[in-house]
Amino acid sequence: MRILDNEVVLAEALEALAAADPVMARILADGARPPLRKRQAGLEELAAIIVSQQLSVASAGAIWKRFAERFDASDAAAIAAADEADLRACGLSGPKIRTLRTVCQAVASGELAIGELDRLSADEAHAALVKVKGIGPWTADIYLLFCLGNPDAFAAGDLALQEGARMAYGLDKRPDAKALLALAEQWRPWRGAAAKVLWAYYGQQKARTGTPV
Repeated sequence: MRILDNEVVLAEALEALAAADPVMARILADGARPPLRKRQAGLEELAAIIVSQQLSVASAGAIWKRFAERFDASDAAAIAAADEADLRACGLSGPKIRTLRTVCQAVASGELAIGELDRLSADEAHAALVKVKGIGPWTADIYLLFCLGNPDAFAAGDLALQEGARMAYGLDKRPDAKALLALAEQWRPWRGAAAKVLWAYYGQQKARTGTPV
């Protein structure tokens, strides 16, 4: 499996997308070339994604800073056994505490082999992640795409991605996750790269109209 972790692979992916889909070719020509934005893989990054979900960048950053000061974010066993009051003191909500504990228990027990996800296809790795209670499809796909660089991971439930597709394809309404997954079939095995293009296009169009992203 090719990994989206360097400009050579990204260029290959974008060339393939442009050849397969005239809309992709058009928006790429219009300047919607995405950055790589690959992070480190592992429990710490997965935990950071969980903490930041549905929060502003500023709020997520403040909570994560407090969490990282109190805990070793790579120590699954320690987080799973952490006192709830200590976790709440970081600013974590009850649902996020439960998710972090469940995920860390799964990692510590070997139920979630987080270090082996890069050996799996996007669909297989997605299934392994969402099998853990509390990890939803969005969290799984964002981890696979931005931390593992999986070229075919696709966060169909992401609202900005859906809106980017609506604008790029001139759709009457924003596609739901099911409709977007159907549209994305034409981009395999580069759905992850296509997602990055659509996010870039969404940001580009919002900037042009002066509307906050």
